[in-house]
Amino acid sequence: MIVGVVGKIAAGKTTVAEFFEEKGFCRVSCSDPLIDLLTHNVSDYSWIPELPEKAEPTRDRLIEFGKYLKETYGEDILIRLAVDKMRHCKNIVIDGVRSEGEIKAVKRLGGKVIYVEARPEVRFERLMRRKASKDKGIKSFEDFKAMDDAEERLYRTSELKGLADYVITNEGTLEGLREKVEGIIEEITGKV
Repeated sequence: MIVGVVGKIAAGKTTVAEFFEEKGFCRVSCSDPLIDLLTHNVSDYSWIPELPEKAEPTRDRLIEFGKYLKETYGEDILIRLAVDKMRHCKNIVIDGVRSEGEIKAVKRLGGKVIYVEARPEVRFERLMRRKASKDKGIKSFEDFKAMDDAEERLYRTSELKGLADYVITNEGTLEGLREKVEGIIEEITGKV
């Protein structure tokens, strides 16, 4: 079983994927292959499209390199690489699916797609709390909004909601989110 998790920045994609991981799924992010290629950490792959010049995997570099790979090797390249990296796993959850082509690739493999959403204010608060190195350029809500809008223009994330098999609004408690996710896991695997 393959599950793809889609959503805007800091909507809770990784948390949702971690709940799947707790239930035995292997968790991989769509950005993992990009990071691995940029840092030349490629021993987990049975194949790679090409090895770029070694570089620090900043958010801008990841976006730029991801865009290049998709244009060169097809919209589903990151899904193919993520699945290859986890090829020894029975069940895989892919965090950070970002395009219609990636959603179609997950579904072509018989998978399901979950769209996670939350209001911009909620997502900004989360982003400020998590202090991830890839987000260090964001100092204000205006910075966040500009990056969020740029990502929306690039990936049209809101349009992907209609392609998802499940939609989760993540604005409540962690426990509430866990219950929603466990309901989906039960539905798609037949067990909790």
